[in-house]
Amino acid sequence: MAKIQVVVADDHAVLRTGLRLLINTQPDMQTIGEAGTFQETVDLVKRLKPDVITLDLSMPGGTGIKLIEAISSESPTTRVLVLTMHDDPAYFRLAIAAGAAGYVMKKSADTELLTAIRTVAGGRSFAQVELAASPLARAPAVGSAAAAQEVLDQLSEREREVF
Repeated sequence: MAKIQVVVADDHAVLRTGLRLLINTQPDMQTIGEAGTFQETVDLVKRLKPDVITLDLSMPGGTGIKLIEAISSESPTTRVLVLTMHDDPAYFRLAIAAGAAGYVMKKSADTELLTAIRTVAGGRSFAQVELAASPLARAPAVGSAAAAQEVLDQLSEREREVF
């Protein structure tokens, strides 16, 4: 059986190393690349076409939402699993609208992250219970850039700037 090919994208090197070590202990997965910036991530995904990418929303060089869209454009078969510190349902909603297949917070247990990787690699979606239960997250599903823009339009100018 082929292993799930994973790219780890986060601007913190120590976190990338820890994730690589965790993923590579699994018999059904392997890390095939790491990236620390927006452009490194796009280039790596374009070249390697991984099954799954774990993606931090806060990467130097561009916004997380634009990065999700770029990944989807460069490698439509790559499933984006957002791994972030942002537990605000608005971030969750924007990421899903941009094309992310899953959303996990960094405070999660390692077993939850591994389950999320397997879930999105299997073609399903994954969201942490507390985010999925949010009224904002329960709004009708969207998946286009226009829908993501509609969600962005609901934010104040300062909220968009921070995001």
